[in-house]
Amino acid sequence: MPMAHKRFKVDMLSGSLIKNVLLFSVPLILTGILQLLYNSADMIVVGQFAEPGSIGAVGSTAPIINLVVNTFISLSIGSTVVVANYYGAGDNRGIARAVHTSIAVAFVSGVAVAAVGFFASRSILVAVGSPADIIDRSDIYMKIFFLGSPFNLIYNFGSALLRAVGDTKRPLYYLAISGLINVALNVVLVTVFHLGVAGVAIATVISQLVSSIMVLACLMRTDSAIKLSIKQLRIHKREVLQIARIGIPAGIQSALFSFSNVIIQSSVNSFGSQVVEGNATGSSLDSFVYISMNSVSQAAISFVSQNYGARQHKRIPKIMYCCMLVVLGVSALIGGLIYLFKDPLIGIYLSNPSSQEVDTINLRLSVWLITYFGCGFQEVIAGTMRGLNYSITPMIVSLLGACVFRVIWICTVFAIFPTMLCLYISYPISWALTSIAHHICFSVAYTKLKRREESIAQAE
Repeated sequence: MPMAHKRFKVDMLSGSLIKNVLLFSVPLILTGILQLLYNSADMIVVGQFAEPGSIGAVGSTAPIINLVVNTFISLSIGSTVVVANYYGAGDNRGIARAVHTSIAVAFVSGVAVAAVGFFASRSILVAVGSPADIIDRSDIYMKIFFLGSPFNLIYNFGSALLRAVGDTKRPLYYLAISGLINVALNVVLVTVFHLGVAGVAIATVISQLVSSIMVLACLMRTDSAIKLSIKQLRIHKREVLQIARIGIPAGIQSALFSFSNVIIQSSVNSFGSQVVEGNATGSSLDSFVYISMNSVSQAAISFVSQNYGARQHKRIPKIMYCCMLVVLGVSALIGGLIYLFKDPLIGIYLSNPSSQEVDTINLRLSVWLITYFGCGFQEVIAGTMRGLNYSITPMIVSLLGACVFRVIWICTVFAIFPTMLCLYISYPISWALTSIAHHICFSVAYTKLKRREESIAQAE
């Protein structure tokens, strides 16, 4: 391992698990927080300097954007698993094929997302009942945002390749630089050029372009096994099938989560633009907890994948429970800080919030921040399953626990008790049910793995 790369690498195959999981996760958490600050900076700037309702116009697009973009970003989970498996097994040729396939898939997917998102944005907003007083601005924001999809996906796939070999620091550095560019452009384009929501969307796209260039330059200049050569970019059949086998179900799962959120967003829209604005602000705040817990689930995927490739199967349950412990700590720490400082934080987003907006934010945070660790648990266990090369099972469990359950809840319980509280409590109930189901599936899968290992040992 060249020293230039080694100083960025976390050892996933040996040493203290809790220490190495934290070394891996903390830069990833900070990276996720910086990514969220993109949207938060958009919302804060338009909330303070653009016309009233602009924060709702930006925030209400999040479930729709996540539905489309995160579905494709989830394909990068397949890249992480495949490269980490090869890395654990010491297969450098396999790593090279997977790296070049991943970047090619990222570019092709990004172009597809840009085209679909740009031309379908208005129809989608109409379908989910976006309020008439903000729909035009929401449409402008979405169209511009989707045009940056190729840059967004290239950065995320490139970061996934670095994660697979234990490097979470450099993606953080690149995103920190592009994040500062995003914030500066937000202020200039909105306050100087008065572009409103279009200005913050343009700033986001430019910052995504910068981060994608930096991660590509890193992969091209590295001396490690994940070195990228533009001339060798192609989609290798074996590797793309492996990536798709893990990534497509993960993408479908992400789409199902986002789809259920779109359905709930349409229910939120029925309460009017002030509730939409309050919900968007609360969602932006509690998203910092989610992205931090999701970062730990990415650690679970990478650690389990490498150890599975290296046939160090006894470490796998320890990795999962260690990551769940970290999730609990992260949820309590970040969630507690957000709740403690929620009043000044609300003031950052909304210069003159109405009582209805404040009530909506307080209600959402009260429900989310107390129970959010349940969402983290389900993410970690599902990530562990993917590290074991199970893809369909976590997708089905998530389909039932998130999408189907929440749709049924909307159509039954919420129809009887049409309040925001009733809408919000569907989330922690679904997290608990899904976590239990995922854990049962893991127990069965790990038992099969141990039996297979024992059979191989006896045969040898």
